[in-house]
Amino acid sequence: MQETNVYFYVTPVALAFLLLEIAACWALKKKYITFNEAIANFGTQLGNQTTNILVMVGVYFVYGYLWEHFRIFTIPVNWWSSILLLLGVDFVFYWVHRWGHEINILWAAHSPHHSAEEMNFFVALRASVTQRLCSFLFFWVLTIVGFTPAHIYTVVAIHLFIAFLHHTELIYKFPRTIEWLFTTPSHHRVHHGVNLQYLDKNYSEFLIVWDRMFGTFEEEKEPVAYGILDHPGTWNPIQINFHFYIRLWKLAVAAPFWWDKIRIWFMPAGWVPRGLEKHEKPSITRENQVKFRPQMFANAKLYLIVQVVLGLALMIGVISNLYGWTTGEKWFGAGLLWWQIINWSGILEAKSWTWLSESLRNIVTPVAVVAMSDLIPQSGILAIAAISFLCFVWTLTFFRPASPRLATA
Repeated sequence: MQETNVYFYVTPVALAFLLLEIAACWALKKKYITFNEAIANFGTQLGNQTTNILVMVGVYFVYGYLWEHFRIFTIPVNWWSSILLLLGVDFVFYWVHRWGHEINILWAAHSPHHSAEEMNFFVALRASVTQRLCSFLFFWVLTIVGFTPAHIYTVVAIHLFIAFLHHTELIYKFPRTIEWLFTTPSHHRVHHGVNLQYLDKNYSEFLIVWDRMFGTFEEEKEPVAYGILDHPGTWNPIQINFHFYIRLWKLAVAAPFWWDKIRIWFMPAGWVPRGLEKHEKPSITRENQVKFRPQMFANAKLYLIVQVVLGLALMIGVISNLYGWTTGEKWFGAGLLWWQIINWSGILEAKSWTWLSESLRNIVTPVAVVAMSDLIPQSGILAIAAISFLCFVWTLTFFRPASPRLATA
């Protein structure tokens, strides 16, 4: 399948905003971004992008079938239909987002995004692999109306980028009219809050009027404490993505009644089967919140920055046709990318297995990339070999179990 992935074009714009926020925080001396969580968030997003292959298949084939056989109208692609579609996507997303907080199995898909304990553009990248798949299960109704699958996929990407811009503490509030009509960073900070009055509020992504209409609006007043009540306690993207699924499975296994084993997946978030202990929601504020901040290996920051650049290059091969990879090669590249970001979590948490896994990856990945890419010049192959060798030596030198650890801020 060779359709262009719109996220390939959104990526450099998002990266520009990340760099601008980093520069602004440095200039204003604001501690809104910590290195460790930023790397973990970025890695989670790289892994998430690999699901776009599946999403594109679903959109172009499943949505295509629905549009071909069941559409009511045939809506052209132009400026006015794009505005209508954006409003339609926004309305559908409000309900999908709300259900993602109110139904256990959908919260399992959505909660990885909320498990971040900061608010910055890197948090916007901390998405869930299953949420990407789940979200597109609900936009099919727009194909029945008459919007084409490609149009839907593109506008959803634009809508997602609008949501990206809400994740910042650098902007306090806009003028009253804008705050009343549109979702702003202030509204979205409330949505990410674990303060009791902020739980399950402000689901809208473009127009905040949906929250005002359906009774889920809350204004930002006291400082927001970010995160979830049951943090996964790791930077590992696999555990971040499937933490709440595992929790639900354990509750289902422990439930004394068979009916509860089934309905636990579809009950409101926080519901506990009969016969099991239920815990009251704690009152968390900025003052009493204890964040997940493990020690990482010393001498890891420069290495991880280099790995971010290499990870981006690998992701481009997976989500675009720039390298001329086949579908099978893209799937293999996706596997290499997941291996890479899992190893990042090992470095960030100073795990004993890191040196062996990362040493092997520094051999396998460059060999595979060169083998799959016929257009790399001789100079490029030499550069890949040199970088990989330096990373291999760095890993053996600094990431062994006995290596010193660096406390995080």
